[in-house]
Amino acid sequence: MKTATAMRRRLRLRVVLLLSIATCVGLVCFGEDSAPASRIVEKNQGFLPFADAPIHYRSSKLDDPVARLEKQLERGQIKLHYDAQHGYLKSVLDALHIAVSSQTLVFSKTSFQYPQISPEAPRALYYNDDVYVGQVHNGKFLEFVSFDPMQGAIFYVMDEHRDKHPRFERSEVDCIQCHVAPSTKGIPGVMLRSVFTKPDGTANGAARSYVTGQESPIAQRWGGWYVTAKNGAQGGMANVLLSDPQYPEQLDRAAGTNLSSLAGRFDTLAYLTPSSDIVALMVLAHQTQMHNWITLTNYQTRIALADPKETPENLRKLVEAPAEQLVRYILFTNEVPLQTPIGGTSDFARQFSARGPRDSQGRSLRDFDLQKRIFKYPCSYLIYSEAFDAIPSPAKDYVYRRLFEILSGREQGPEFASLSSQDRRAILEILVATKPGLPEEWKQFVRDANQGLTSRARASAAHLQP
Repeated sequence: MKTATAMRRRLRLRVVLLLSIATCVGLVCFGEDSAPASRIVEKNQGFLPFADAPIHYRSSKLDDPVARLEKQLERGQIKLHYDAQHGYLKSVLDALHIAVSSQTLVFSKTSFQYPQISPEAPRALYYNDDVYVGQVHNGKFLEFVSFDPMQGAIFYVMDEHRDKHPRFERSEVDCIQCHVAPSTKGIPGVMLRSVFTKPDGTANGAARSYVTGQESPIAQRWGGWYVTAKNGAQGGMANVLLSDPQYPEQLDRAAGTNLSSLAGRFDTLAYLTPSSDIVALMVLAHQTQMHNWITLTNYQTRIALADPKETPENLRKLVEAPAEQLVRYILFTNEVPLQTPIGGTSDFARQFSARGPRDSQGRSLRDFDLQKRIFKYPCSYLIYSEAFDAIPSPAKDYVYRRLFEILSGREQGPEFASLSSQDRRAILEILVATKPGLPEEWKQFVRDANQGLTSRARASAAHLQP
């Protein structure tokens, strides 16, 4: 049974969130870009997408990292510690295994806590493979997006005030109002918005905004974000404000290029680190849309399989359409090439790469290139995630089949021309060595290929003997 204190906290949370969302929806969240699908009406709460079968988004049977941490808190297995300067942030990041070096800073007012966000007080975001954490300077709540293997993005907040029993509160309706949109592929998801930002931090509503992914032109990225780089900002929209809202395209992009320090723009000592690392932002752009593709493939497969009226042929099309797009995103087929090499300003790249896993040759899908593209071996590391593993058959079977066709070289379509034979062979070998549950034909192909190389090497050595 919930204590009176917990009930009051939940009521206060609900009131503040609803007031914040009601105020900010028209400002930064909705507009022509948002059109929630498959939604039902919750009395006195608004629309809640995917609440009905077969998704059951409101289910309390969650197994995302924040839900697991909440259970540990309830059992007394872990305790969160309050810091006078940063509240529960440090303790939460440690408990969720999120590196401080992942910090990125956004100064546009694109959060429900928008009144506290400005170029002088940016919002800080931190992330790992499964969780995103946001803190607003002098804000009321920590914000969380935590990925459940079956349900996708689950939204939580935590009261920033000191409490004997700090708890995560699921925000079922409020966050969904902004996080189910074409920019999230119509499912509960995440996105990086790039907006033309006025000096007070508000987005210029008359100007176009962009969603940033690995396929986004560099010139359209990071509007409203601070980006620190030793090199490689490459003319994006980072670090600068509109001088004339009537002419947003006259943004002085060069002024924000290769900014290595944020000192003087705001009080960097108020944050866990003074950086908003370009490499962390490049990875974040890939990861957010990758999460959305995984969730979309999961949802559409489950919805199609649950419809007894679907013909086998139509069922196949419904399953394979998102799965094919997922395959292409996994392999970075439309990644925008880097115009110049990039270099970050924190320890993010080293820490990210160190997480492996690695094959016997020391190779990992987390190894960076940062010369012509993000990763040395262009295959998403989220293929190791619980969310990827939870994609139901037949969609996951299709993904594996298509990946094998491409990586083995049997598929040579023009859309995969960016993958060299060396790329394909390296990715295939890394996955066979490090990814459990692959089909047997993958392993046999690598064994046969290695045996062929060994035989040729022996023949060559015998030929050279006198």
